[in-house]
Amino acid sequence: MPRRLCFVLDLVDDAALIAEYERRHAPGAVWPAIVDDIRAQGVEAMEIWRSGDRMVMIAAVADDYPRPRAVPPEYDAWEGLMWRFQKALPHAAPGQKWVPMDKIFDLGEQTGRGG
Repeated sequence: MPRRLCFVLDLVDDAALIAEYERRHAPGAVWPAIVDDIRAQGVEAMEIWRSGDRMVMIAAVADDYPRPRAVPPEYDAWEGLMWRFQKALPHAAPGQKWVPMDKIFDLGEQTGRGG
């Protein structure tokens, strides 16, 4: 079973920019070289969920994630374009976009039924 990683990021709080960001992530809209690069890193599945201007990315990754890979020439252009829509979280490291989240609860790990 692949392990799951979760990340969080905020968007610029502008309805038109958020709508454009979603259009750029619609099926078939992400540049093929970027999709290939994500897979080359060992990402087996990925979803991005949004509520308002907050996004959560859930990635199922291979045991050897992140794999070394040749970064495609489109990578910097895509990342630069995405910064137009995204804003760093206050606790992010300089230049960091997606901030890893810590799992604090797992229903499957609960032993009691509670009540």
